[in-house]
Amino acid sequence: MNILTTLTNTKYETEKYFDLSEEDLAKTYGEGKWTVKQILVHLADADSVLLDRIKRVISEPKQVIWAFDQDLWNENLDYKNFPLEISKAVYLANRQMVIHLAEKYYETLGPKEFIHSETGLRTLKDEFDKVVWHNQGHLDQIKLSLESK
Repeated sequence: MNILTTLTNTKYETEKYFDLSEEDLAKTYGEGKWTVKQILVHLADADSVLLDRIKRVISEPKQVIWAFDQDLWNENLDYKNFPLEISKAVYLANRQMVIHLAEKYYETLGPKEFIHSETGLRTLKDEFDKVVWHNQGHLDQIKLSLESK
């Protein structure tokens, strides 16, 4: 499956979870793990961060990109009470932009390099691929959460 198909498929699969009942949004896949709602808010924020990285790497040479602490974002931005409709709109808009940029630059600028503050040397292609595997990993957690209880 190519990057555009996978980005689109994970977008549509994720989108439906934003409309779950409050009961389902409160489910978790394990003790001390994030709820479905927290995962969805995180996906919107993470796609925002990854989109920003992608745009920086495309636009400005020799980027050094800083990591972000997802647990601090969850805590300090109060993901449990964050308005889900805002996260849904942000997620969908950012994902559409990622798809557009992947269509235009995944192959042509894919080898373009940058430095990540924790993982070191990476490429633009790596960052597009990260959008996919990151989203898929959280979709797996959401499915586990909904299967339990």
